[in-house]
Amino acid sequence: MIEQFLTELQKSLSLFKPESALVITFLMTLAGDLIFRKSEKLTANITLIGFVVTGFFLFNECNDGSTTIFSGMLAVDSFAKFFKIIILLSSIIVVIMSLFSKELFDGKRPMGEYYMLITSATFGMFLLSSATNMIMIYLSIEIMSISSYILAGYTKEINRASEASLKYVIFGAVSSGLMIYGISLLFGMTGSLNLLEINQVLATGDLNIVTLTFSMILIMAGIGYKISAVPFHFWTPDVYEGAPVTITAYLSVASKAAGFAVLIRFLRLGFTNLETAPESETWAMISNLDWQFIIAVLSVLTMTVGNLVALWQTNAKRMLAYSSIAHAGYILMAVAVMNDIGTAAVMIYFFVYMIMNLGAFFAVMLISNEIDSDEIEDYTGFGYRSPVLGIALVIFLISLTGLPPTAGFIGKYFVFGAVIDSGLIWLAVVGILNSVVSLYYYMKIVRNMFVRGVELEQKDVHFSPGAIMVLVALAIPTLVFGIYFQQIVEWAKNSVQMFVSN
Repeated sequence: MIEQFLTELQKSLSLFKPESALVITFLMTLAGDLIFRKSEKLTANITLIGFVVTGFFLFNECNDGSTTIFSGMLAVDSFAKFFKIIILLSSIIVVIMSLFSKELFDGKRPMGEYYMLITSATFGMFLLSSATNMIMIYLSIEIMSISSYILAGYTKEINRASEASLKYVIFGAVSSGLMIYGISLLFGMTGSLNLLEINQVLATGDLNIVTLTFSMILIMAGIGYKISAVPFHFWTPDVYEGAPVTITAYLSVASKAAGFAVLIRFLRLGFTNLETAPESETWAMISNLDWQFIIAVLSVLTMTVGNLVALWQTNAKRMLAYSSIAHAGYILMAVAVMNDIGTAAVMIYFFVYMIMNLGAFFAVMLISNEIDSDEIEDYTGFGYRSPVLGIALVIFLISLTGLPPTAGFIGKYFVFGAVIDSGLIWLAVVGILNSVVSLYYYMKIVRNMFVRGVELEQKDVHFSPGAIMVLVALAIPTLVFGIYFQQIVEWAKNSVQMFVSN
């Protein structure tokens, strides 16, 4: 038994290299901050190098089939790899964005802890993307969340940042409590925490459907909190407005990607009938519940609430927060399809969403650095004061709306295509109408930058070459992937392999 354990441990560690690299990066960042505390950019460079090494191990992972490690706690498959790449790219971009953030460096606060927390949050998101055990899902969410709570209030001398962090902690504690209670109920009924084993019990046993449904609702509440789905979205606007722009961008992409990864795995691996044997009474009762319709309704509520409330926002960060809620609704449309086509659509959408959303937040951060305001009214004439930034922000906003020829159009095209292909025409119509609504509030920013204040004489604004390079590096793919997108589509389709067999 000892030899078997050591063999299993060796195999697990050999497939755990990306996560191990993140742990080492965390420790090296800690050591660098302790030894060279006055060097502000050293810890950032250590973190970036660690992320690059993590990416090297991640890209060199074997893509043949799927397996589990650490006694079935984590899956190593192409599905998890896709989301890990999105999370890692988001983390790299956010660290680079942080180097240009005025609000982070104005307070002369130590930045070593900041980069360590981003690394630990990334580690938690990696685990969450691979988790196939309910306890591992819970632990991964906690690792990710605790780091996020601190990051949201990192500029603690600003009152709204402390308020954001406190609200985040309170809502997070409630959602965690609901989720762990749901997990305990599920374990009590099935005798297992492994998603595949839970699936097998559902296929062969007869469980209390009321308790099972209640358990699923509690677990879904915990996951819904992480993806900002209505009605679990109340924390999002206040936290996004109060947190530093870099962390707002990070939470809106990386945290959401990990949340959707575990949601899809939870639904399709644990609660989809994978057995060829006759269905048990429990499976029959689960099948009688129209889960597709339930998720579709959540999608409609999420995108509609997000878009309608965004219409009234005058603060750019808060508007993008409600926009992020709306985009979670669009992604839930594809989740509702509950097949490989829908899952691939989710993955395509997330890749393009990462680029355009991080680009929009970076542009908003640069403007805030210059005018010390996030109010849309203060953007008046800014498109003429800095044409490169103005044009780039327009590209990002058009892409977020989903208009051609941007990458955002491709993302929505595949989401709506998957929904229509599954016969949910009404859901696609609601999604299109919501996209039309979103055009109005995105164009408010464009109007203020290029239509209002034309007659006013204002000084030109010049940003550093590094900031312009990052902005252009995000704007170009937003346009290019709107035309040349086949490689992303093939990558997503080839990555829909989540059903581990051993």
